[in-house]
Amino acid sequence: MKPKTCLKYFVITILPITFLLAACQKKSDFVWEKKQAPIMTRWSEELDPQKVWDVYPRPQMKRGNWKNLNGLWEYAITEADAGKPTTMDGTILVPFPIESALSGVQKRVDKNKKIWYKRTLRINTRMKTDRILLNFEAVDWLAEVFIDDKKVGEHKGGYDPFSFDITNYIKAGEKHELWVSAWDPSTDGYQPVGKQTTNPRGIWYTPSSGIWQTVWIEKVPGGYINDYEVVPDIDNEEISILVNCQNVKPSDELEITILDGSKLVSRVKASAGVRISVDIPGPKLWTPDDPFLYSLDIKLVRKNGRLDKVNGYFGMRKISLGKDNEGITRIMLNNKFVFQNGPLDQGFWPDGLYTPPTEEAMVYDLDITKKMGFNMLRKHVKVEPRRFYYWTDKMGLLVWQDMPNGRNMEAGAEGGIVSGTEATDNFEMELRELINTLRNHPSIIMW
Repeated sequence: MKPKTCLKYFVITILPITFLLAACQKKSDFVWEKKQAPIMTRWSEELDPQKVWDVYPRPQMKRGNWKNLNGLWEYAITEADAGKPTTMDGTILVPFPIESALSGVQKRVDKNKKIWYKRTLRINTRMKTDRILLNFEAVDWLAEVFIDDKKVGEHKGGYDPFSFDITNYIKAGEKHELWVSAWDPSTDGYQPVGKQTTNPRGIWYTPSSGIWQTVWIEKVPGGYINDYEVVPDIDNEEISILVNCQNVKPSDELEITILDGSKLVSRVKASAGVRISVDIPGPKLWTPDDPFLYSLDIKLVRKNGRLDKVNGYFGMRKISLGKDNEGITRIMLNNKFVFQNGPLDQGFWPDGLYTPPTEEAMVYDLDITKKMGFNMLRKHVKVEPRRFYYWTDKMGLLVWQDMPNGRNMEAGAEGGIVSGTEATDNFEMELRELINTLRNHPSIIMW
């Protein structure tokens, strides 16, 4: 299949502004086609390279002005210490790991190599007081991002999302080159890798290097909402909520609205960065049998009008330890003992490796888990895309979330776990980011 010119205008009108965004990819002489893995899932046949993982990637904090950058990029593999290549090796389908069949490359890289990605980017908007954020859901492991010849930033961590404000690196209406480099030493490094290894065998699987989750951009106001934390308290029929914002003024105000479907539950005002309590009278509890979710709208308001708005959700549920009828200490859900039964979910795909071929494929796995009679799963030494946890929230699957293990964790490794200060500090950093990213999901009950 020859790649088409990808010049698509994405128009969303949000009064009083219109955001016209074009993510342009120039014509390429490279031909992309998926490779053949020993096993291919049926969803690989449905894969459209012009429409890859095109759903909003952050379900608990949704905005309207966004654009998916998944799809066909150019790539090159260079020495690890090399700068930007002058020629490219071919076309890769983002966000599939370079080792996967669905990437169209299916090549192994090691600690001595670096992957380079390139595409054209153009933003059609006046911007003025607005900002453009470039978001990566996950890149394994060390990512560096450039626009044209300027370095925007870098990020260490294979499992957590990160973003850069690229407003000052672009000009409205002009074409820019977006470059991403990724270096992943896998088990030759000290970082968390889970079941990935440079020597696949037995229960140890193929590395998943480079971009492996959605890349996207969004437009935000000059002052905007960064994130929020919701802690449910079913015993006192309330939640505590903390909303963090960027570039706010002392007079700016938050308006928080909680809905049960279309029915208003609570509406309160708050200041950015200040934790408050909000009443949830007679709360509907989240359980595997009835995974009820409240809608959450957060607005950031300035005297002359609304600055920013995000939509999310939360569940009212409690996890604690308590005694059952026989006096045995159990994990309690909403003050009751619920027997938890589920599989060790490893999240590797024969054709996409770390990345499911489509969202439908990922949802199928979860749906079958429920139909088999399970009410939980242990996400084994891997972190999934945020949409995975949206579906476990929505379907009612309890999640025991692992932290991916680091180097020298293999059975029989001499000396057991060997960690220097750098490895230990990095492990704690990546674990902290994991929890901060996923803390609001009611389905996750254990870290």
